[in-house]
Amino acid sequence: MRLHPNDNVGIALTKIKENRSFENVIAQENIPAGHKIALTEIQKGEPVRKYNQTIGFASQKINAGDHVHTHNIELRSFERLPEVGGVKNKINKPTKSANFQGYLRSNGKVGTRNYIGILSTVNCSATVCQRIADSFKEDILASYPNADGVIALTHDSGCGMAIEGEGLALLQRVLNGYAEHPNFAGILIIGLGCEVNQVSALLEKFKLKDRQHIRKLVIQENGGTRKTIENGIKIVRKLLEGTKDFQRETVSAKHLCIGLECGGSDAYSGISANPALGAAADLVVEHGGSAILSETPEIYGAEHLLIQRAVIPEVGNRLTDLIHWWENYVAIYQGSLNNNPSPGNKAGGISTILEKSLGAVAKGGTSELVEVIQYAEPVKTKGLVFMDSPGYDPVSVTGQVASGANVVCFTTGRGSVFGCKPVPCLKLATNSPMYNRMIEDMDLNCGEIIDGTKNVQEMGSIIFQRILATASGELTKSEQFGFGDYEFTPWKIGTVL
Repeated sequence: MRLHPNDNVGIALTKIKENRSFENVIAQENIPAGHKIALTEIQKGEPVRKYNQTIGFASQKINAGDHVHTHNIELRSFERLPEVGGVKNKINKPTKSANFQGYLRSNGKVGTRNYIGILSTVNCSATVCQRIADSFKEDILASYPNADGVIALTHDSGCGMAIEGEGLALLQRVLNGYAEHPNFAGILIIGLGCEVNQVSALLEKFKLKDRQHIRKLVIQENGGTRKTIENGIKIVRKLLEGTKDFQRETVSAKHLCIGLECGGSDAYSGISANPALGAAADLVVEHGGSAILSETPEIYGAEHLLIQRAVIPEVGNRLTDLIHWWENYVAIYQGSLNNNPSPGNKAGGISTILEKSLGAVAKGGTSELVEVIQYAEPVKTKGLVFMDSPGYDPVSVTGQVASGANVVCFTTGRGSVFGCKPVPCLKLATNSPMYNRMIEDMDLNCGEIIDGTKNVQEMGSIIFQRILATASGELTKSEQFGFGDYEFTPWKIGTVL
């Protein structure tokens, strides 16, 4: 498959055997499925082009029919930034009306699930949080048919950090985002008592003290572990009673906020699942909702495609600033943004971060970029939003949920298994062989685009309809497996003291 007439490489949809001839090109060697084959001669130093974009430069002469991969592609600096805000694509004006069945909260937000959450402020309270959650088995939850469950969201941070610093501020944004997430009918926050991330300071900073659905416990003030667990169980029982006050009701699709994630990518990601998810994201925006694109290191080299869609120059400039921050950040630790793609990505045919990024940004569809926000910062604008985050999937999705995502769509080519309570996660396969091999984990097969049975827009419509069904209560494959109790992973940044 040649993706654009200007490309000088094509993608092997199936394994190409040596000496096979097609389009006046003879394969000089075996080309694995998903990998690139040179369609013309490429001289040393010349750009290698895919998606009508430069994905790297030939590190040696490449003959037509050669396998093009990490052994003969290298990166170098080159100019790729257009005028900020210079191109307009789809303008974010709601033009369609669809509905789903959601939980309308008193603050006007809409949940897609109805959980009780137990949040630890510090790792020292993690065991207590987990013990309380473990007390609510299926037999007890059967008495609360409107409750999706009780979950403990624990982490390995909260102390040993600067009291004034980005690390603590970032963790607190995550905890606040989860405490106020509409997929929770009730929240219990538990601390130890002497940690840097104090419960009282968290509640004061985000004005959570007067929220009727939020309770708190401090282990050192409650007589220790056993008494805190006993008191926690009593509090959660009362919060569970509150779930009975909520019933699903018909709400507008404008209340959708979807997280756009990819992990375990392959060379098909950028031509099947990612653009199909982008088409679905456009539909969410057209219905007045929001979509969150993230993973800043994984748009590196393709950021110009987002910047030129910024609704105003200031939005594009904020994205440029993030790129520069990341360049400096990885340099401090003698790293490089091209340390990505991962070994699994490379095995799937992705050679450089530019190639991966060009496929990754396709998840953002074609709508205008309306805002750029920090990690776990609340989404306050309808439309396509970019949230700063690492490319590590659990960290990225944790930030998206904290920012307000009430459905997550996760594309994968290698076969990632992932869930993120309290938010349902739809898994979108990029190719049919992997989908069939891991059908118990995959929700949709975007490999139909590669197979020629669906086009991108058709698959985007199918994804959008599945988003509506999932938001209305239909369980995803990861929910059926019970994923999500251990995937809560706030981004840790700064020194450990």
